Amino acid sequence: MAFAPKDTKLLWGRAAGICSNPECRKKLTATGADGKSFLTGEMAHQIAQSPDGPRGADGGGDDTYDNLILLCPTCHRTIDKAPEGTFPVELLKEWKKIHEDWVDSWATEGTYKTSAEVAKEIQRLLIENRTHFEEYGPKSDAAAENPASTAQAIWAARKLDTLLPNNRRIVSLMEKYSKMMPDAAISSFPKFKMHAEAFEGNQYERVEKYPLFPSEFAEAIEEILE
Repeated sequence: MAFAPKDTKLLWGRAAGICSNPECRKKLTATGADGKSFLTGEMAHQIAQSPDGPRGADGGGDDTYDNLILLCPTCHRTIDKAPEGTFPVELLKEWKKIHEDWVDSWATEGTYKTSAEVAKEIQRLLIENRTHFEEYGPKSDAAAENPASTAQAIWAARKLDTLLPNNRRIVSLMEKYSKMMPDAAISSFPKFKMHAEAFEGNQYERVEKYPLFPSEFAEAIEEILE
């Protein structure tokens, strides 16, 4: 079974690396005894690939994003081994929608009364993103010293379960509280939004070039907190 990279990234990105069962929501990354991170999630078919499989149908289901749901191994095994009709296709589709809507809701959580409160939250998200980039990104010491290290796999996971949700939240915060933000932040925000959208698009379908992170946006946010 081979899933296309675009479908894999779409599924992991929109699920934020978390089990889509609303009663589970287990994070699907772990760290081994050797300190190396690895993925524990499984991409499950909603309609089985084989007509005779769990939730099978004539012709079988395909391997595309629309027919997949991200689950932890326990939920995947439970669903596939349960008596027919316990977890129908319609229920799995509902789980997926509820889960992805929940992930999207992160972008609008919280209520802020001042520009400093908004800036503090944005700065926290930017620092988290930068920390992952510096630790595991393509220009990190780990990647430079040993191209065959697990840094690339860790970076791929962090982009999907941390950087993309963080970027969406920053965009949402800036759009929601634009009237209270100073001119420097407002004027540099479009560049950040272009970068965030292109960065996310690049995870789903590789492009040769996209706008780099605008340092002036981070500087404008820092100025609010000085």
